[in-house]
Amino acid sequence: SSSDEQYERDNDDPTAHAIEECIEYIKTMLSTMDGGRLSVSPYDTAWVALIKDLVEKDVPRFPSSLDWIQQHQLPDGSWGDEHFFCAYDRLINTLACVVALRSWNVHADKSEKGIRYIRENVCKLEDANADHMPCGFEVVFPALLQKARNLGIEDLPYDAPIVRDVYNARDRKIKRIPMEELHNKETTLLYSLEGLENLEWEKLLKLQATDGSFLSSPSSTAFAFMQTKDENCLKFIENTVQKFDGGAPHSFPMDLLTRLWAVDRLQRLGISRFFDSEISDILSYIYRHWNADKGIFSRSDQEIVDIDDTAMGFRLLRLHGYDIDPKVFMNFKNDDEKKFFCWGGEMIESPTPIYNLYRASQVRFPGEKILEQAENFAYDFLQDRVAKNQLLDKWFISKHLPDEIKIVLEMPWYASLPRVVTRYYLHQYGGGDDVWIGKVLYRMQEINNEVYMELARLDFNRCQAQHQIDWLYMQEHPRDITRGPAVS
Repeated sequence: SSSDEQYERDNDDPTAHAIEECIEYIKTMLSTMDGGRLSVSPYDTAWVALIKDLVEKDVPRFPSSLDWIQQHQLPDGSWGDEHFFCAYDRLINTLACVVALRSWNVHADKSEKGIRYIRENVCKLEDANADHMPCGFEVVFPALLQKARNLGIEDLPYDAPIVRDVYNARDRKIKRIPMEELHNKETTLLYSLEGLENLEWEKLLKLQATDGSFLSSPSSTAFAFMQTKDENCLKFIENTVQKFDGGAPHSFPMDLLTRLWAVDRLQRLGISRFFDSEISDILSYIYRHWNADKGIFSRSDQEIVDIDDTAMGFRLLRLHGYDIDPKVFMNFKNDDEKKFFCWGGEMIESPTPIYNLYRASQVRFPGEKILEQAENFAYDFLQDRVAKNQLLDKWFISKHLPDEIKIVLEMPWYASLPRVVTRYYLHQYGGGDDVWIGKVLYRMQEINNEVYMELARLDFNRCQAQHQIDWLYMQEHPRDITRGPAVS
């Protein structure tokens, strides 16, 4: 608006200057997103570090990954997210890094410290919340323990009761895996190949993504390369390590997810109007990759789809005038026609994908039965979770998530006012404190950062101040307000 422009031009005002700086920072970030700015995963970096050079077998192919590991050990001897403690995350990251260091017999002091940490903290798995267990933990943790045992690392708690429980969970999961399906079509199991046995690589290599990865996972792809020496696997790993200065994220790229959630956060924080051209470019990118028959996944050019990304994409595209058919949600509906799921074979239902389905179902036109069914299911599911106080999520950790869900259930989209939504969301948005769950905990800068929060606060307070001025003027000059041309 013209008042926005006037405000931003007023360089004598420190608030205006701060707003301008935030806007420039965010504009640069949005226009250079690429595959997403993801935090590095020590676990995946350790798997990359295990790869041997093809010529000199007794040296690592990626020494920069070993360097990353030795530079990022935390003071207590662990590896993992420094600012949020999750026993699963710390233990799997630390075990992987210890295995990598021991495999190359380097930094003995750091591996000893890591072993001591695992020994002293493995008992914390007993009290860890299963909702926050990383993807595939019960499969890949035992595989890493076996690697450690093969390396002759004797001081690890291989037979602790909680470790035996993990082994039992692994056995139960392995029995349920349809091996025929695993080898013949893209499933989420491609994400954790390093935890599986008896794999038929000739068949699996046909399921590689176009960039050479297995479901965008550096660890799964590194394991595949160790087994097959496939050049496309190696290219993916080389590109990833180069982008992340020796490290590797839990998944890359995540080009669709980072773009969608960035736009969603900017809109709900009430600051999207500063980035109209960037958002237009982002949604054009999403639409180019939209599969009208199946939906989308966190990255483009992937056969697998999920309801979370599809619901967010559907909602944002429709709100911005794109012609999007809701039949896409038929892919996520059970045969009984009442229940929706995130993706096929899902074991634990989680609130956030259904929450995003609920939000998507509200931007419907009359007669769109599938969206009516989606809304009914999602509303009942979320109300049930609220009543039971079961709002911990397996993809996303935020202390404000329960409040966010409760308010959306109480205040339907058609009855909400943008500035009121912003007022609530300023309290619910966790900024840099929010954490995501993959194989490890991770963070996404384009979605959760303090600059979004800073700009939103400055802008909201500025708007409130202007409203106060207008309100005072209206009280002091009521005749000016009522005087005006007659309406015919």
